[in-house]
Amino acid sequence: MEKLNFLVALTTRENDYQIEQEAAAVEAGRRLGAGVQVIYADNDPIKQSQQLLEAIQAPAEKRPQGIIFEPVGGTALPQVARAAAAAGIGWVILNREADYLRELRSKGSAPVFSISSDHVEIGRIQGQQMAALLPNGGTAVYIQGPSDNSAAKQRTTGLQMAKPENVKLILMKGQWTEESAHRAVGSWMRLSTSRKLPVDAICAQNDAMALGARNAFQEETDAAVREKWLSLPFTGCDGLPKTGQELVRKGTLAATIYVPPNTTLALEMLVAAIQKKASTAELALTVPSSFPRVDELAAKYAEKNRVLTMR
Repeated sequence: MEKLNFLVALTTRENDYQIEQEAAAVEAGRRLGAGVQVIYADNDPIKQSQQLLEAIQAPAEKRPQGIIFEPVGGTALPQVARAAAAAGIGWVILNREADYLRELRSKGSAPVFSISSDHVEIGRIQGQQMAALLPNGGTAVYIQGPSDNSAAKQRTTGLQMAKPENVKLILMKGQWTEESAHRAVGSWMRLSTSRKLPVDAICAQNDAMALGARNAFQEETDAAVREKWLSLPFTGCDGLPKTGQELVRKGTLAATIYVPPNTTLALEMLVAAIQKKASTAELALTVPSSFPRVDELAAKYAEKNRVLTMR
């Protein structure tokens, strides 16, 4: 049987989750006997489109049998998707739903589907973590992903569904990177009003942005103000064992959310669809989980608050 080769196109190397997506894809390819090439778009949607078109328009013997990609911009590249389908190349979107999938699935023979983390559930878990950290309510800085990103929107929707009504949000925007959150929080801290606001927690839609926020507070020159900010609970998401979960163990983050890499399932489904002609669902979801569990987080911070009130 001819060896299958796949192209995995990711957004940026400046994100631990994307790096984990690469590692998971390479491991899955090894296990499945498939070749895997991983490329990054450096958060540039035009570059990503050009990368994919170059692969699709390559000579037949050099084309991948399938493309797995996580969109950078607000669209999932419908024209590029149609070009891939016309060339008989499988097309898998990560962390994004696209209206054109049904059309391509009905017309072509190559497998076409999407795989996503359950972003609404991720948001719900973040809301539950907020409730555990702020049982009496309060104000949380909430650092979101890009405005045009559906994952960021869905995480916000889930959070709004689950957070207590007595927890108010200060919204900021990032680009999923540590640097972007550092800039956003740094700019906010330079506002005279920011120092007067009572803030009780910092919540970011991924661990990288939570770290960027913490680093921005670390640069505060007033020691008392710096200590106040850094004493707040910080939460993130992605929760990879060697990064996010380790930051929780060290106390840098109060909590995170483990989000399994999507590339493993994407490759398994692509190989099954091509080699065994297995049917695929239009959308498959991976399941996130709180780290630590929400009840453990609530118990830990209840005890911490009890000790503080006794002083």
